Amino acid sequence: MYAIIGTWKMSLEGVWKGREMLKNCAGAGDTVTQAVMQAEDQPEFHSVGYGGLPDREGRVTLDAGFMDGDSLRVGGVISVEHIKNPILAARLLCGRETNCLLSGRGAEEFALRKGLPLCDMRTQDSMERWRQEVNGLGANFSPYEGHDTVCVLALDHGGHMAAGVSTSGLFMKEIGRVGDSPLAGCGFFCDSRYGAAAATGLGEDIMRGCLSYEAVSLMRRGASPQDACREALKGLVDRKLSLKESKGSISLIALSPRGEFGASTTLPLFPFSFGSGDHPARLYRTGWDQPVQAAREEDLKGLD
Repeated sequence: MYAIIGTWKMSLEGVWKGREMLKNCAGAGDTVTQAVMQAEDQPEFHSVGYGGLPDREGRVTLDAGFMDGDSLRVGGVISVEHIKNPILAARLLCGRETNCLLSGRGAEEFALRKGLPLCDMRTQDSMERWRQEVNGLGANFSPYEGHDTVCVLALDHGGHMAAGVSTSGLFMKEIGRVGDSPLAGCGFFCDSRYGAAAATGLGEDIMRGCLSYEAVSLMRRGASPQDACREALKGLVDRKLSLKESKGSISLIALSPRGEFGASTTLPLFPFSFGSGDHPARLYRTGWDQPVQAAREEDLKGLD
């Protein structure tokens, strides 16, 4: 049995390639890394990697995290500007007993020592969006209205699991702002014994519920990935509503050691991709109080 799941329409190509890798006996860690890189390298995905949306000063700062489900080791980078594929740095940091989560200059110096490719992550399009916003000509663009963090979970033939995430975070964010994505337990969590989960949406809300850890904890207690996503998200939403807040913009995916998958969201529409030994890679969709179902192309127009 092998399986792979990723967030948003932008994960489909990486999930398709990842499924082929798993079919050919690649490990879960390598598969997750390659699938995330597939999204990081595409400038049309404005909330991940190259071409990500800038902060208030016009800098594209990126976060990424990686977790090995066998050892529970994690690695991550925070607020990096010039690492071409932040997920590669996060993967290399995973396995260290100390210094596994690096930020800013320290993370970039680590990447340089490891020979990782560096580049200017700004594109003409991303900077034009930033200039329009600075000049008051923007359309209140928000990555959460269409897509944001790319999250990938994988299970390989050997029963090994891994999780990886990558994002450029909020458009026009405050200098130094960090969301849930590079934080284990919030943006991602993976334990090969019980399953893996990852979250996408407004990081400030996701951190309040430690959603990825909560979903895996529910699977540890016997919940299916679908029930775990639904219950974890419902717990946080109920709490927010009790505080007279909106339910927010949050989506959650999960994968079990048996290759079962699940997803839940507060949004009207959340697309994600999944493939396994029994199922070719394809897009699925769910929505608030809606079941998971196969997605139609017309459902996803304008979404990445």
